[in-house]
Amino acid sequence: MTASILVVEDSPEDVEAIERAISRSHPRLGLEFLGSGAEVLPRLTAPGAELPSIMLLDLNMPGEGGLAVIRRVRADATLNSIRIVVFTSSEDQAEADACYAAGADSYLYKPVNFALFQTVLRQTVDYWGNVARIVVPPPGDSSAQT
Repeated sequence: MTASILVVEDSPEDVEAIERAISRSHPRLGLEFLGSGAEVLPRLTAPGAELPSIMLLDLNMPGEGGLAVIRRVRADATLNSIRIVVFTSSEDQAEADACYAAGADSYLYKPVNFALFQTVLRQTVDYWGNVARIVVPPPGDSSAQT
């Protein structure tokens, strides 16, 4: 499976900015965009679907919002390998806390300045892309254990 990011974002302007930023920093990374939270579970659970390494998720969307998406994805054990990064314009600490409680791996504020926006996305992909590839052996399978 190639590394990929599933971006769930309803704003066409933010979709364009995210695509531009990630394409510049990670040109070989596969990007897939969904425009609503309601599309996420059908996409991830479709027969033969390849799972993304990271889901970049907007929080406030019409219909099914990001918090509901996190809860639904985390309720399905077959989707636990996906790193969920909330990328939102909300700076509300209560919303951040709710996202973490629901199972989000990270909560990031969308910077208005494009250079900073690009830097935040590059660092996020670098960090969570590497975390997604770390394999922890089960107890007893590591020669480092005593």
